[in-house]
Amino acid sequence: MLSNIVTGWERVELRSMTIALVVLCLSFLMFLQRRKGKLPSGPRAIPALGNLHQLNTKNMVKSLEELKDKYGPVYTIYLGPKPHVVLYGYKAVKEALVEQADNFSGRGDFPSVHRFTQGNGIAFSNGEKWKILRRFALSTLRNFGMGKRSLEERIQEEARCLLEEFKKTKQTLFDPTFFLSRAVSNVICSVVFGKRFEYEDKKFLTLLQLINDNFQIISSGWGTFYNIFPGLMNYLPGHHHRMFTNLEKMRAFVEENLRKHEKTFQPDCPRDLMDCFLIKMQKEKDNPQSYFNLETLVMTTLNLFFGGTETVSTTLRYGILILMKYPHVTEKVHEEIDKVIGRNRCPTVEDRSKMPYTDAVIHEIQRFTSIIPLSLPHCVIRDTHFRGYFLPKGTEVIPVLSSVHTDPEKFKNPHTFNPENFLDENNRFRFNDAFMPFSTGKRICLGEGLARMELFIFFTTLLQNLKFKPTIHPDVIDLTPSISGAGRVPPVYNLTVVPR
Repeated sequence: MLSNIVTGWERVELRSMTIALVVLCLSFLMFLQRRKGKLPSGPRAIPALGNLHQLNTKNMVKSLEELKDKYGPVYTIYLGPKPHVVLYGYKAVKEALVEQADNFSGRGDFPSVHRFTQGNGIAFSNGEKWKILRRFALSTLRNFGMGKRSLEERIQEEARCLLEEFKKTKQTLFDPTFFLSRAVSNVICSVVFGKRFEYEDKKFLTLLQLINDNFQIISSGWGTFYNIFPGLMNYLPGHHHRMFTNLEKMRAFVEENLRKHEKTFQPDCPRDLMDCFLIKMQKEKDNPQSYFNLETLVMTTLNLFFGGTETVSTTLRYGILILMKYPHVTEKVHEEIDKVIGRNRCPTVEDRSKMPYTDAVIHEIQRFTSIIPLSLPHCVIRDTHFRGYFLPKGTEVIPVLSSVHTDPEKFKNPHTFNPENFLDENNRFRFNDAFMPFSTGKRICLGEGLARMELFIFFTTLLQNLKFKPTIHPDVIDLTPSISGAGRVPPVYNLTVVPR
């Protein structure tokens, strides 16, 4: 009996010593990380957990704002054992991403995506691979019409299809989520696959549901915890595991379309981005260092799909909700559309310069919603001096884009929806350099030009022909996002549409 008690105490003591040793080691590692450079000050971190106890994982933006009030616009937080430098407000973000664009051009760690991509594709690659793939994608997008009349016509065609789908609801209640995502995704499909999908295509709709589901999971507490503690979260149950199941299904969709492509592939007559990538693969097949391979093709395609579908369709969905809350804004847009475009022709990109109020409303929707509030993570690619601090190579950086969009020095009443933020005293459109929904610097979204065309043509086509009717009084419409993390997801809502 006595020997059992002694053995039990020994086990307890050994366990306690082990825990103490682990905590001591983690504390020492955190100390070394901080000592290696001269990072900005920030809240005291707990070993292993970092500053998790001071962060609301369901609303990271709010937590970072509260810490900014105490530590200033540039400070350090620990997500787990790893330090991250937070950039808050227009000046700090501009100084880093624009004035030291090259130093801050690295893509930071994003475990929930890296586990699947392994650093392939455009959005999450680094170094020479990123430069080569980005250059290829930009060139190919331009060749297939980005910023040109040919792609504008594809968007107009899709806007007409979307309009007809809205009309088919015949003034009954519906959720616009997948109406919008099918239309937006078909634009990028026409560039990547050289074709559009019918709205009733079950495989296409499943793909969009997977993209939407992953955007919500990554933006939720599950996604946040996975990105902080990937090793631990791999062994814990939860919704985060669905991300990887979804991604494998998305991969299967792309690979199926790739196999169909290869059967009709003609190197002398490229039809789309996928053909152009296959041509590069053929040219570099004898180069073992080439970045053009099947895995990179699949991941690049998925990057374009995700980025070209979810952010634009979410902006449209949020925008419709905002327009229903502010009917006086909608009425002014209707008036401008009737004056400049009329009712008998399709809106064009050229119309935008003659429609300052509509242009201002679309910009204000993007500013107010800040769909990607924390940007994608950055890191410095070399030892960097910044505002008197020393950031060692590889230091993770969080540019809070939503803080740029709510900077009181750049926008009056920044938490209020107000299109006048983008109008001058003569009601002409006025660009604001604190407008950064596509990020800024070297990592600015390569599809910015395409997204701007889509937002203008889709919004104006719908508003030219329809009135949006909410299910509740505009005054009680709540614009608070249902999820706010890596992304902001608007509340779920239904509406009816009435022909004008």
